[in-house]
Amino acid sequence: MPRTMTQRFSPWAPLVIRLALGIIFIAHGGQKLFGLWGGAGLSATIETFEKNMGIPPPLTVIAAAAELFGGIALVVGLLTRAASLSLGIVMVVAIFQAHLSHGFFINWEQAPGRGHGIEYNIALLSMCGALLISGPGKLSLDRLFGMEKD
Repeated sequence: MPRTMTQRFSPWAPLVIRLALGIIFIAHGGQKLFGLWGGAGLSATIETFEKNMGIPPPLTVIAAAAELFGGIALVVGLLTRAASLSLGIVMVVAIFQAHLSHGFFINWEQAPGRGHGIEYNIALLSMCGALLISGPGKLSLDRLFGMEKD
């Protein structure tokens, strides 16, 4: 019986999620670690995380590195499930430490004294969960090296 278009293309869905999620986390990790793309850099990130959220410097470095290197891992599809888990943990911490007190929605108006809610973090956390469940999908180093099967 011929496969439907949905059956033919659904194995590519994790690739789409991997690329989008990976690029997002590469950007955020680059901001935190190196001050790229308008970011503050590592020393300012450490200071902000410690002052505003009580997060110790070593954990800040681990989170920032997880974002950058986890994002790279997702883009190339290497250790996809582990990268998704670590990035999901970073999002859970972000939800409870930084965003939950600001409600659900993103602060689109940039109202002073009010941060962003958890909406964006939930979307990213959901993408991490989808990759944990599905694996890397097509065009991944995980599949090339036999770490994941079709």
